[in-house]
Amino acid sequence: MSSFALQTSKILIGKLKIRSGDFTNIYRHLLLITFGIVIIYPFLWLVFSTMKPNDEIFSEISLLPRTYEFGNFKEGWNAIRGHSFGLFLKNSFVISGLSIIGTLISTSMAAYAFARLRFPLKNMLFAVLLATMMLPPQVILIPRYIMMSHFGWIDTFLPLVAPKFFGSMGFFVFMLMQFIRGVPKEIDEAAIIDGCGRLRFLLQILLPLMKPALFTASLFTFMWTWQDFMGPLIYLNSLQLYPMPLALNLFLDATAATNWGAMFSMMVLSMMPLIVLFLSAQKYFVQGIVTSGMKG
Repeated sequence: MSSFALQTSKILIGKLKIRSGDFTNIYRHLLLITFGIVIIYPFLWLVFSTMKPNDEIFSEISLLPRTYEFGNFKEGWNAIRGHSFGLFLKNSFVISGLSIIGTLISTSMAAYAFARLRFPLKNMLFAVLLATMMLPPQVILIPRYIMMSHFGWIDTFLPLVAPKFFGSMGFFVFMLMQFIRGVPKEIDEAAIIDGCGRLRFLLQILLPLMKPALFTASLFTFMWTWQDFMGPLIYLNSLQLYPMPLALNLFLDATAATNWGAMFSMMVLSMMPLIVLFLSAQKYFVQGIVTSGMKG
């Protein structure tokens, strides 16, 4: 009888432990959900504000609109001096697309050179590369503007795109170099024995292996370029060349009433490419971040 009672007590204690663990998981999930709501609340407020009249956006505490206003998107789309926001979206896509192409070409070649090749002053040049990553962008803003002005590139997309083709993104060079160091050198030796040259090895063998890291670099480049406000503000003067950040800034007019509903509608529209891109390729993004930390 005593043994039976002992076994029964062990089973009950085990069940209590499981239930205690379940409660711990519930509390953990409730805490995470609470923090998630706090983090996502500003975005939800922005989304619901696109359906509110101007006089209700800042006067009502409620998240949901009291009266729905569905004309904000139409007003915002055609609000800027006769230009539709399709033009500004196109400009943002052109700048971001060319920046991605330039970043992938230049950083992959520079990363391969630093990770695999031997050449004079390699360590010193790599130290210079790391130093450029630590410089605030404001430090080189005036010298870069003077240089672009001498080239005659002001009021064109070239100051925003051309530096990407010359390895100006030192962070991505470093990240891709770390990924390449994680690739066994035996693959290089086998390719060379089979008569594969350096360029062919990079294009046909190494780059396919680098897809997660390259996608991560593409995503970061797209995000940073799409959201860049200072660069276009410095180099672009013509309205027809404005990307989305500068176009959104045109809504803020100190001499007239700001149409907040129309501006918020275009803000949500400008955020959608980033959200869709990140959610649709989150797996590759995480994989590229993890694998880029390997060292050979």
